[in-house]
Amino acid sequence: MKKQKIIAITGPSSSGKTGLAIETAKKLNGEIISVDSRQIYKELDIGSAKPTIEERQGIPHHLIDITDVTKEYTVADFCDEANIKIKEIINRGKVPILAGGTGLYFRVLLQDFDLPRVAPNNELREELDKLSNEELYNKLLTLDNELAQKIHFNNRVKIIRALEVCITLSIPMSQAQKKKDSEYTTLWFGLNSSDRKFLYERINKRTDLMFEQGLIDEAKSLFQKYGNNKILLSTIGYQEIYPYLKGETDFYSMSELLKQNTRRYAKRQISWFKANKDIYWFNIETDSIEMMSNHIQSLYGI
Repeated sequence: MKKQKIIAITGPSSSGKTGLAIETAKKLNGEIISVDSRQIYKELDIGSAKPTIEERQGIPHHLIDITDVTKEYTVADFCDEANIKIKEIINRGKVPILAGGTGLYFRVLLQDFDLPRVAPNNELREELDKLSNEELYNKLLTLDNELAQKIHFNNRVKIIRALEVCITLSIPMSQAQKKKDSEYTTLWFGLNSSDRKFLYERINKRTDLMFEQGLIDEAKSLFQKYGNNKILLSTIGYQEIYPYLKGETDFYSMSELLKQNTRRYAKRQISWFKANKDIYWFNIETDSIEMMSNHIQSLYGI
């Protein structure tokens, strides 16, 4: 049976994924599925660079604003819901266009492995949460060195989840991940810059724009409402503002740290996606959105 073709558009932060996805959806009668681990959360609007209703230009967007920051939402949950949306879009006679920068979501959904289904263990998580970042990371190095090399040592949420799986299954999480064959034929496209400084300048400018749009007020409202929420404190754009709101740092230092952390995240995204040899890369310095979307349209028709 011939597999259904779908489109995946990815790349680092501030590379223009949303704009390209919208333009491509116009040309191919498509609908967009967000592949972003923060845009799934309600109220995280400015900080997650969530496209506004106006910016979506009438193109249906899915898996945005689907859960609260107080609720558990796993990669497996995302894959289950994304698969449902893909099939619904196909059944409507439209083209599924997956766009975002969360590499793990893409890999589990469309590439070569599936995550083990392990239910959350709140008691174990509370015990692990008492450990420092260094202690958590060293524990993961012991239980699953292979996986530890792929996770940033300060990402407490991912490390605790990985430890939870390792401890529950009594085997490394990397071994528990089963190979699978995707049920779709995916056309992969990536956005990047040949000059890293060009991308970093875009990141800096977008960060400044977020402040103009009210990022600090958004963060203040969220922290007042949810307190020391784990999702907020592990999300770039909110975790840096928290000390500022408590008077522990000044605006300039906070804003520079936010930009620096976003640039570092973009670098990790590039490394992650460069490992996918199926991605056709566009250069955002020289390629216009019109040219890129036309190219995608032509390849989809082949």
